[in-house]
Amino acid sequence: MRDEQIKRYARQIIMPEIGVKGQKKLLESRVLIVGAGGLGSPAIQYLAGAGVGFLGIADGDAVDISNLQRQTIHAGNLGMNKAESAKKFVEELNPDVEVEVYPFHLSPENIRDIVRGYDVVLDCTDNFVSRFLINDACVIEGIPFVHSAVLRFEGEIMTIIPGESACYRCVFAHAPPPGSVPTCQEAGVVGATVGVLGTLQAVEAIKILLNIGEPLKNRMLHVDLLTMDFTELKLKKNPECPVCSGKVREIIPEKYAESCQL
Repeated sequence: MRDEQIKRYARQIIMPEIGVKGQKKLLESRVLIVGAGGLGSPAIQYLAGAGVGFLGIADGDAVDISNLQRQTIHAGNLGMNKAESAKKFVEELNPDVEVEVYPFHLSPENIRDIVRGYDVVLDCTDNFVSRFLINDACVIEGIPFVHSAVLRFEGEIMTIIPGESACYRCVFAHAPPPGSVPTCQEAGVVGATVGVLGTLQAVEAIKILLNIGEPLKNRMLHVDLLTMDFTELKLKKNPECPVCSGKVREIIPEKYAESCQL
């Protein structure tokens, strides 16, 4: 490692769980962040700061002034595509990190080709269709991923290791009826809530990349920041899950509309 890198990552290198070997591993790792909004903003910030060497960032939306209450990496970039804006932030923060931009929403037609090029995927999206699509593509391709979702002061996070743990579809067989669950746009969200959950996603990714600690495998952590209650829910693989069981090995576009039921 260069002297400059040793200085930059000194606070990580001195940790026995990371060291020089672990830092080199991070610099060689590839993480895809799907969604550069509320959750993706802190996740991108801390993964780039930690020196994860290659970040893929996917988002088809543009930066709006209403985003800046929580999506703080986009300051000064109103109207710019969020993935492009995030790349600009990363390049200014850490020149060690290469960024691949996907300035569009991932779809059934392109998602498998994209996720298979990464070591870990972060689901930082805000809708059920995207969550099921990411889950199914990652399980089929055997790529670990970290899911999170937030609303108001609350959030949830779980880590899926294909072949070892329950997947998102094991827990939620299909999406709820449209309009039955409010969105952040409808119900609101505190910026710090996505900051906490997105940061936890970054930590989970680092643990997976370095094979350290205990990721949230077969566990869902529910966080209520209004009461500061952190509740862990134990999860089990569903033997009837069409994706985990291997019954479904293809992404069929027409299945990912509204209910996402396979």
